[in-house]
Amino acid sequence: MAKGLQGFSWTMLLLFCAIQELGAWAMDTAVEGPGLGQPGDPTLLAGGRVKRGWVWNQFFVVEEYTGTEPLYVGKIHSDSDEGDGSIKYTISGEGAGTIFLIDEITGDIHATERLDREQKTFYTLRAQARDRQTDQLLEPESEFIIKVQDINDSEPRFLEGPYIGSVAELSPIGTSVMQVMASDADDPTYGSSARVVYSVLEGEQHFTVDSKTGVIRTAVADLDRETQDRYEVVIRATDMAGQLGGLSGSTTVTIVVTDVNDNPPRFPQKMYQFSIVETAPVGTAVGRVKAEDSDVGENTDMTYQVKDEEGVEMFKVTTDSNTQEAVITVQKPLDYESKKVHTVVVEALNKFVDPRFVDLGTFRDQTIVRVSVLDVDEPPEFRPPSKLMEVQEDAHVGSVVGVVTALDPDTANHPVRYAIDRNTDAERIFDIDANTGAIVTGKVLDRETAGWHNITVLAMEADNHSQVSRASLRIRILDVNDNPPELATPYEAAVCEDAKPGQLIQTISVVDRDEPQSGHRFYFTLAPEATNNHHFSLLDVKDNTAAVHTQRMGFNRQEQDVYLLPILVVDSGPPALSSTGTLTIRICGCDSNGAIQSCNSTAYVVSATLSPGALIALLVCILILVVLVLLILTLKRHHKSHLTSEDDEDMRDNVIKYNDEGGGEQDTEAYDMSALRSLYDFSEIKGSDGGGGPGEGGLSGNPASELHILPQWVQSPDLDFSVFRDYICKKVEQADQDLSVPPYDSFQTYAFEGLDSPVPSLSSINTWSSSSEQDFSYLGGWGPRFRQLAALYAGRRGEEDSEES
Repeated sequence: MAKGLQGFSWTMLLLFCAIQELGAWAMDTAVEGPGLGQPGDPTLLAGGRVKRGWVWNQFFVVEEYTGTEPLYVGKIHSDSDEGDGSIKYTISGEGAGTIFLIDEITGDIHATERLDREQKTFYTLRAQARDRQTDQLLEPESEFIIKVQDINDSEPRFLEGPYIGSVAELSPIGTSVMQVMASDADDPTYGSSARVVYSVLEGEQHFTVDSKTGVIRTAVADLDRETQDRYEVVIRATDMAGQLGGLSGSTTVTIVVTDVNDNPPRFPQKMYQFSIVETAPVGTAVGRVKAEDSDVGENTDMTYQVKDEEGVEMFKVTTDSNTQEAVITVQKPLDYESKKVHTVVVEALNKFVDPRFVDLGTFRDQTIVRVSVLDVDEPPEFRPPSKLMEVQEDAHVGSVVGVVTALDPDTANHPVRYAIDRNTDAERIFDIDANTGAIVTGKVLDRETAGWHNITVLAMEADNHSQVSRASLRIRILDVNDNPPELATPYEAAVCEDAKPGQLIQTISVVDRDEPQSGHRFYFTLAPEATNNHHFSLLDVKDNTAAVHTQRMGFNRQEQDVYLLPILVVDSGPPALSSTGTLTIRICGCDSNGAIQSCNSTAYVVSATLSPGALIALLVCILILVVLVLLILTLKRHHKSHLTSEDDEDMRDNVIKYNDEGGGEQDTEAYDMSALRSLYDFSEIKGSDGGGGPGEGGLSGNPASELHILPQWVQSPDLDFSVFRDYICKKVEQADQDLSVPPYDSFQTYAFEGLDSPVPSLSSINTWSSSSEQDFSYLGGWGPRFRQLAALYAGRRGEEDSEES
């Protein structure tokens, strides 16, 4: 192939050389024409002849020249060149001086480098002719083009690969799959270098390709995706129109065979077996079966259905859209005792059928599903399941209302026991015989209290009480005429004093708690005690109402303002029952139009006073007032006793605790001394002092004399401390029993010193007599704080001595 290409290149080279010679000859030719010269132009010659200038044609140079000598391109020449070498030729522009060189004397142009048309198709240059001596332009600078001549040096290329196409299976011959295109970098305007044709290298058994367009088509009509779903086809593109010496390129095309619904569903097995317990509730899944389909995608979507009548009645088939499985579920309760095995015919069919392939066969398949029912121990069944019973309300206790029956559906047929669910009959109005199921009354019935009873009856196996069934039973209480009719309301009517005979006063209606099947019929008449009544009349209207009319002309309120009319009402029975009601008629004053103005209010007040509701309300109010008064008195008494208890303990509030020693006997401002003095009996002391006169040692305004009459404490062995002990015990008892006051368990100080004190007593209560044998001179040595006390006792000692003398 390389040798052929080299020979072809040299042939083309010789051809181009001949063309270039013709071009050089044309460049040497001058063309006359206006506009090429102007008057005064040095190019104008004598006689007005215009000097001929440049006339350029294109130069051609073949690409990929591999010779060792520079390749001759062409020649530029000026008509002023006389061949003496006085003119110098130069070129400038693209590749001048590098790729293209010019002979300055002859104007020959040569290419010194290997050119590639696919990289650059032409070069633009400018030619100049100058005087070699003066370097002046002899001709205007002119532009020319050197075009690179193409040779077949580029093979076709598939630039858009990789190619992936698809075609449906079973497509007819010639079905278009896809199109491939190859690109050739050679010049399409010259020769056949870029003229490409296509052919199949691999896969021609199943596919063909259009040599000009590159369209791939099916070559057979039996492409089967289930057999082979993918083909690799190699396509070749050759230039030079496929002639010998042309270049070629290839690509691999992946063709995917897509699916069509040409395969029906098929069950892998002709029979499936499942088992289920007879107590399975409706909707329980029995099992799953699945038909297989060789197709893919939506062509495998299918639906299932039950074909036989028995299966349709007992079972239901649905399609799982995710797994395309048939789900068989229970549609009616199963019974092992009735039928142990069920046979179901399940059919599978494609959801989407392609009509083009109907002739291939039926797109459906069937299989048999055998369902075995397993026996379990079932509770008894009521037969019939439930019913309505009726009983007269006057039936005696123990009367039979009805009988319920339940049977064990199992083959063993165990005996059945009955009971009543007491949650539905808490009052035990009915009982049931545990063996026979007979329901009897347990209490006296009353239709007016409860006209219907809904109870639940339990039936269980005698030896297995866990197997229990329930049945709801409705019992209707039939009415018996055991309630007399009564007036609908306590009727009260008003009539004017000037009423006329026959005037309607009141329409009477009655109520009866009974409900006879034939309806109510009531009869009205005046009670026997009102037969001598001449004031009012009673008319039975025959529609279960009666009308009361006046029977006399006018009434007098002063004589009688209220009339009581007893009315006897009788029902239709049987037996006929009656009751007497009273119509209260008040005589009222009316205006000229008959409108009531006033009635005797006394009767109304008395009636209101005798009302049980008002009387009860009044008694409740009085009782509340009495309770409030007693509560207030109790609170006041408690508060007063509390204040008294606090007053008894006021003495402890006068005890003040000092952090230093006191000021002596004269420091009494913070103490209530009367409280201390009240602990002693001063009357005896005063009597022993000789009376209360001032001349007899009584009280005087002198403080010193006051000290003589104060009781003085004597540490006498016969002194009785019981008075203090009793006082303290009394206080302790009061503090323990009184829970309303805060505890005062603090330290309490009393007005005497205890025994065995190391310090002698300084109190003036040291002796019962007015004279003292103590010597208080030692007080002067106790410091300045006791100086006043020492002076006081020293002064008293001096007075006593003078008195004794």
